[in-house]
Amino acid sequence: MPRRQNASARQERLGAELRKLREAAGLKGREAAALLGTDSAQVSQTEAGLAGLSEARLRRMAVQYACTDSELIDALAAMATDRTRGWWEAYRGLLPTVYLDLAELEHHATYRQDIEFLHIPGLLQTEEYARAVFSYQVPALADDDLELRARHRMDRRVVIEGPSPIPYEAVIHEAALRIRVGDRPAARAQLDRVLELSEAANVTVRVIPFDLDGFAGAWSAMMYAGGAVPKLDTAVRDSPHGTAFIDSEAQLSAFRTLFRKVEAVALEPDRSRDFIHGLAKEL
Repeated sequence: MPRRQNASARQERLGAELRKLREAAGLKGREAAALLGTDSAQVSQTEAGLAGLSEARLRRMAVQYACTDSELIDALAAMATDRTRGWWEAYRGLLPTVYLDLAELEHHATYRQDIEFLHIPGLLQTEEYARAVFSYQVPALADDDLELRARHRMDRRVVIEGPSPIPYEAVIHEAALRIRVGDRPAARAQLDRVLELSEAANVTVRVIPFDLDGFAGAWSAMMYAGGAVPKLDTAVRDSPHGTAFIDSEAQLSAFRTLFRKVEAVALEPDRSRDFIHGLAKEL
């Protein structure tokens, strides 16, 4: 297969998983290449996501690497042969690559979980709210770029509102619900939107109130996407320096534990809806 100029986050993840299998087998790149009848450059490019591979070749690698996890191998084979060109392709060349990578990650996710403290989670935002968030970017975005980002965020909602919605859980701190990203009418419309979506069978919203005692987890904002198997889950965290896609097993286990810990102290869904109704009435 021809070498790619750039790899998507999903292609890089496939390569990273193949590298993990090789390293778990105690093989160096040149040793793996000898077993596979290729050269170390090809192995390196495959593990960087820059070279594609067929299902047959992937399964041969799994045999040479002594991997017996059939569910993982099947999931990796599906990644290797996937040729999906989703709705996000319309934004290629118009938005930074991370926007496309995030949409593709969500498209393939089996479930989504969010913890947010300062903003309403992206999948629950109204277009006006999203536009207001992006308008604070420094340096300021041109109007066309701002609209593209807001539209992309609205398109992402297909994963929880489309024809095949995935399970979605959001834990939102009261701070995010109270901060007026826009004016009062916009804030009320945003709370109404959260309430509307929280009634969907696949959506669960829980609130962490300010008056909760002993809560020290305000650093734990994250997005978590379930993979075809748990080893292919992905955690996503934003920072001032960019968006990080996290895939190490140890960190994924820690994030799963963290979500359960935060979820356990949040209000139950019915009480959370009542809480949000109360905030909306204040506006």
